[in-house]
Amino acid sequence: MATAQPSRREKGALGRLSRDETARRLEALRREIRRHNYLYYVESKPEISDEEYDRLFEALRRLEAAFPDLITPDSPTQRVGAGPREEFPITEHTTPMLSLDATREAAEVRHFDARLRKALGGHVRYVMEEKFDGISVDLVYEGSVLAWAVTRGDGRRGEGITENVKTIRSVPLCLRNEEREVPAFLALRSEVLMNISAFKTLNRQLLEAGEEPFANPRNAASGSLRQLAPRISGGRPLEFVAYEVLAVEGRDLKAHTQALQALRSWGLRVPERAAVVTDVEAVIEHHARWTAERDALDYEIDGIVIKLDDLKARSTAQTRGATALPLRAGNPGGRYGRGPRSRRPLPQPRYRAAG
Repeated sequence: MATAQPSRREKGALGRLSRDETARRLEALRREIRRHNYLYYVESKPEISDEEYDRLFEALRRLEAAFPDLITPDSPTQRVGAGPREEFPITEHTTPMLSLDATREAAEVRHFDARLRKALGGHVRYVMEEKFDGISVDLVYEGSVLAWAVTRGDGRRGEGITENVKTIRSVPLCLRNEEREVPAFLALRSEVLMNISAFKTLNRQLLEAGEEPFANPRNAASGSLRQLAPRISGGRPLEFVAYEVLAVEGRDLKAHTQALQALRSWGLRVPERAAVVTDVEAVIEHHARWTAERDALDYEIDGIVIKLDDLKARSTAQTRGATALPLRAGNPGGRYGRGPRSRRPLPQPRYRAAG
């Protein structure tokens, strides 16, 4: 989309602003847009209409067009700025992206629980989260600004897809500091996925254009995220959920629940259906209930993740305090061929097309 240029009248009005006044106005607009992005994508409580949001965004775009030297890399207008790449750079992970152990039967879950209770002296507290069936991506923020993003790859090195991730509307380009101070360095693990309803719409559009459709939402998310032209990624309705802090400077996060609260306060979407339990039978009950609810969701999950809430205990080799419990096999292919039905989406009112 071409950047709208200010009219002659607007240029005259802008010309009456001093440079300092312009910089302050730009920062106020960026701050307001980031606040509305947070309310929309994280809180699911938008305060303004899409039309009002678009007017704010257009005011920022026009002011930056008049003063291009005042554009900042973390401005909401800079989500899609880079040209096509010939290839993705290979990037080292901050922390190796290793696979979780898998427990497939209730007896194995009880054994996992017994082992941890023995290692930790009896008391345990678990956090249970949906295991999203998407693409794992590590993000790093430096000085509150998104610095880079990398795919899983071989677990130690992955493809640098920073410019593509910047096009995902729910990924903040700059962390918010209204509730708590932003760390100088933050590395986190996330999942990028596509809702089933959005996947069906995309496949219909591809077929109408004479192009090959995707097999399932996970492939659609992967194919959309790994486009060499970021503008193509920006046109796809990708979703983002952060679920793990890998490293943080100047913060002593003792519990996973505390880390999720911190991520949310910094403007990142986190799993909404996380549950805290202290009993292994509650783990098994949650697994049965989430299995039953799976077909009501508008996004794919292929299991639940069981994590020790105590981060220090989880990190020790003795406890290995996280495991994945797959959902029972169903017929996911049938879900994509059925007609429209009521599904529970990721918490988000609607897909906003601007910044």
